[in-house]
Amino acid sequence: MPSASTLTDRLRRLAPEAIAFGVIGAGNTLLYMAITWAALPIGAVKASVLATVVTTTLAYIANRYWTYRHHTRTALRREYTLFFGFNLIGMVIQSGLVAIGKYGFGLTEKNDEIAFMGVTLVGIVIATVFRFWAYRTFVFLKPPVDGHEAELAELDAVAGFAELSAEAELDATH
Repeated sequence: MPSASTLTDRLRRLAPEAIAFGVIGAGNTLLYMAITWAALPIGAVKASVLATVVTTTLAYIANRYWTYRHHTRTALRREYTLFFGFNLIGMVIQSGLVAIGKYGFGLTEKNDEIAFMGVTLVGIVIATVFRFWAYRTFVFLKPPVDGHEAELAELDAVAGFAELSAEAELDATH
C-alpha cells in the first residue's frame, strides 16, 4: 500500500490535469445541457445522443491541446477513435440513466423537464469519472521517461493496461 506522502505526491501531479479536465468538462457540460434542453422536443434520449456527439469533438480538441498537451502524441486516428469510443460508453451511461428515468420511472418530456435534467446530471457525473480514467489510461499516453513509452504507444489500447500495471509496480516498490 502506498504511503501517505506517495499518495500526496500522486495527487499533486494529478491536480493540474484534473483541473484542466474539469474546466473543459464544465464548459462542455453547459453546452451539453443547452443542446439537450433545446432538443428535448425530439425526445430525451435522442437529445442526449445529439448533445454527446457535438460535445465529443470539442472535448477531444480541448483535451488534446490543453489538458494532455505534454503527453505523448500518437496517431490522430488512434487517439480520436479511442476518445470517441470511450465517449460512446459515457453516452451509454448518461443516456441509459435518462432511459431509466423515462421508461423505468415513467418520466415524460412534457411534464418532467427538471427531473430529466437532474437524471442527466447524475449520468454526467458517473460518465465523467469513467472518461477521466479512460482518457489518461488509454487515449493520451504519458510522456516518455525512460525510452520505453514509444514501444507502449505502438501497442495502442494495450499500452494503457501496461502503463497502469507498471505504475502499480513502481508504487509498490517505493
